Amino acid sequence: MKAGHLSEYFTGVAVKRLSSVEADIFRSNQHEFNGVEGLKKLFGQGHGKQTYPARFIYLNDHDDDPAIADGYLTWYDARERHPTRSEHRLYFPTTTVSECAVAGDLLVIARRPDGSVLVVVAEKGSTIANQVQWLFGVSDLAHPGFSIREELETEQDRIEFASRLILENIGIVVETPEENHLDDMLKRFGGRFPPTREFSTYARSTLKDVNARDGQDAAIVAWMEREEILFRTLERHLIGDRLTQGFHGDVDGFISFSLSVQNRRKSRVGHALENHLEIMFMENGIRYKRAAVTERKSKPDFLFPGVAEYHNPGFNPLNLTLLGVKSTCKDRWRQVLAEGDRISRKHLLTLETAISTNQTDEMQAKQLQLVLPRALHSTYTSLQQSWLMDIADFTGLVLERQDKSGTGV
Repeated sequence: MKAGHLSEYFTGVAVKRLSSVEADIFRSNQHEFNGVEGLKKLFGQGHGKQTYPARFIYLNDHDDDPAIADGYLTWYDARERHPTRSEHRLYFPTTTVSECAVAGDLLVIARRPDGSVLVVVAEKGSTIANQVQWLFGVSDLAHPGFSIREELETEQDRIEFASRLILENIGIVVETPEENHLDDMLKRFGGRFPPTREFSTYARSTLKDVNARDGQDAAIVAWMEREEILFRTLERHLIGDRLTQGFHGDVDGFISFSLSVQNRRKSRVGHALENHLEIMFMENGIRYKRAAVTERKSKPDFLFPGVAEYHNPGFNPLNLTLLGVKSTCKDRWRQVLAEGDRISRKHLLTLETAISTNQTDEMQAKQLQLVLPRALHSTYTSLQQSWLMDIADFTGLVLERQDKSGTGV
């Protein structure tokens, strides 16, 4: 096990695409995969029936929450008594997850350090399937068998901001506490969660060597990563205090508290990204308006160079730029399309890795240009990468339009 790498959470992983026969087995009452000798690398030689507690998860791009079921897997050698042959089989129960599986879906079987197993089924062609495949570093799934990885300690297995988000989508909570700053945060924020803008400012202050003028892409990733780690450190302490106090049978109080934790996590990341982008624009001398009002009371996240220019019919629309900001996309990216009628080609900045080609093809058709930090481009196909912009590209474009229109800072 290597801290900060996938091996901290998994001892091995097997990945494949479900064939039509396997998908039928997954949904039927047969419940056994044959021809799985490769899984001996995960489960070892079968001696009797070995049963493992398992969590099953089904993921797609449409549902906000995954389908989850707890059960077990049984691993055994059907020819254990044969002197020269073995035939290992993997048995699993019927669950809501197995009933969702179809041919072409991604199947992941991952061993956890505690001996349990995580079984993930991700919808064929979905963004989340691409992300899970990228997370585990498996690229070639054309062959019918499992691709097995036992060593999860290489540089590609290092857990960073993007991989942390994917892990949380499959139910793995990544703990990377920054205890050196905990006392300072408790003193500074009075044992509470501060407003997001204030916390973003604090996170940047702990990275004094980061320069948003020389490396915009690296700066945004570094700021987001640091804020996430600091927030989780503070959150773990404050939640621990609240749980220690107890709820004394107040079920509604506990549910309300749990929901507040989830909602805070979801909303904070998007606001943090906007906060850090705003500082990056300021430090690069870019004029902008945040949450300007356009047609139908729409409020794009960033409008360049400003709202006065946008509403001035004499201002050349080719020098206007609209940027939507979404830490993750799903189908919400379409909201950006209606936020500024004067701007035909809009931009969307996200931290979402490995968005499906179906989605990016539609973005291109709708004249929505995707912008991502350079470090995330490698999670996309070669064809997609040829179209993507990084943050430095985007700031360069905005500055060029700003110079053309004479609206510089």
